[in-house]
Amino acid sequence: MMQHAIIKRILDASVYDVAVETPLEKAPSLSARLDSSILFKREDLQTIFSFKIRGAYNKIRLLAQKGVPGVVTASAGNHAQGVALSARQLGLQACIVMGRATPQIKVNAASRLGAEIVLHGDTYDEAAIYAADLALERNLAYVHPFDDLDVIAGQGTIGMEILRQHTGPISAIFVPVGGGGLIAGVGSYVRYLRPEVKIIGVEAEGSASMTEAIAAKRRVRLPLETLDLFADGTAVRQVGKESFRLARRCIDEMVTVNVDEICAAVKDVFDDTRVLAEPSGALSVAGVKRYVAEHGPMDGSAVAIVSGANVNFDRLRHISERAESGEYREILLGVEIPEEPGSFLKFANQIGSRSITEFNYRFDASSAENPARVLVGIQTSDDEDRRELIRSLRSHYPVTDLSDNEVAVLHVRHMVGGRSSGVSGEQLYRFEFPERPGALLEFLTRLGDRFNITMFHYRNHGAAEGRVLAGIALRRGDKGAFRSLMQGIGYRHWNESDNPAYRMFLD
Repeated sequence: MMQHAIIKRILDASVYDVAVETPLEKAPSLSARLDSSILFKREDLQTIFSFKIRGAYNKIRLLAQKGVPGVVTASAGNHAQGVALSARQLGLQACIVMGRATPQIKVNAASRLGAEIVLHGDTYDEAAIYAADLALERNLAYVHPFDDLDVIAGQGTIGMEILRQHTGPISAIFVPVGGGGLIAGVGSYVRYLRPEVKIIGVEAEGSASMTEAIAAKRRVRLPLETLDLFADGTAVRQVGKESFRLARRCIDEMVTVNVDEICAAVKDVFDDTRVLAEPSGALSVAGVKRYVAEHGPMDGSAVAIVSGANVNFDRLRHISERAESGEYREILLGVEIPEEPGSFLKFANQIGSRSITEFNYRFDASSAENPARVLVGIQTSDDEDRRELIRSLRSHYPVTDLSDNEVAVLHVRHMVGGRSSGVSGEQLYRFEFPERPGALLEFLTRLGDRFNITMFHYRNHGAAEGRVLAGIALRRGDKGAFRSLMQGIGYRHWNESDNPAYRMFLD
């Protein structure tokens, strides 16, 4: 009975006043590489460049029929634009609550569509609580991003289109998962009409709330301190109650992918479409690649829902850097070679004709008798070539593979040469600052003059969080006070003092 009810909602959903039926396109380059028929469902071609317009409009259309004066929601992303556009189309007022760290480009996008923007809190949870309070105070209807049956039904129209557009065999549909609304809608419809088609959800490794929920057979809440926000459109600490209730009945498998794989998938989408998907938008493509790598080529077609293309231009540099690692094309190694003339030439001969993407070294006269430490990026053709190169180099030199080391990839590769021999008690910390004016000043003000900063590196990646690496000189009695200070400031942080990249190049 429950399945019939959601199918009826999907069939009754009305979205095409603002949404378009997006094409289902063959991805020729990726299909050839994977020896499978890969199809992209191009939700990046919607008016707001995201599938979110479907669910938002279907919900707000029904609310308008009930005579509500307006709507409110909490979102800093695609849902915010969907709500703003839908409300404008239906002649309702819209209020969008966003966190204070929301990039200005996202604030402007919703504002241009006529919504009132309220900045409140530092996290989505704080913004959502405030939005719920505003709904009561102003007599507005709250439109949840994913945990609502009418929103889910609107997203389910994607499943209707896929089955109408491709009548041949489909092995699986790969669906990006955040709060679960998209996979609940698409999965319910496809499972009802084509039960032989696998429904495979894809999540980022650091925000796999649906994977954890299915394993536990109940919704779980991921710790904020470990939540990976790179794929911000799907970085949800807990899936929705309604979406989990529906999705758990139709999901065949969950796949998790890492940041490098997501970035490589952004490049794959670009190669076949010349469109730059946002990280969450390319999540399903990364999932297809991981699935084929583990299970082999697909028998029927594999559909990957490219869910959005709202990517900040500033993020492209970071995505491009990580895309090479996602294809195992570039590996990042820390290598110790003799500190003597001719060593570089011998080392280069061991690498052979492979392309070197970067080579970082600085002579340290104070330790000339010790080995030279080189940070080198090398292009490889595939995973086996990567392993063979490391085996070959290790037969001649001490080698540390730093390809998956966040400190090395985000920071150290840009800092090599900055060693210090006169610092006592240095501890290395990695931070995520809110990317907003005054965040650094707030940190330094709280730090005061008690703790000496010995090293600092920051790069803007176009995300809502600034990635910072800092050295702090701590005397023996300072560590407890510093830990308390870090807990009080609320910025996510990790102690990286034992990180091998730090020990090799900065300590």
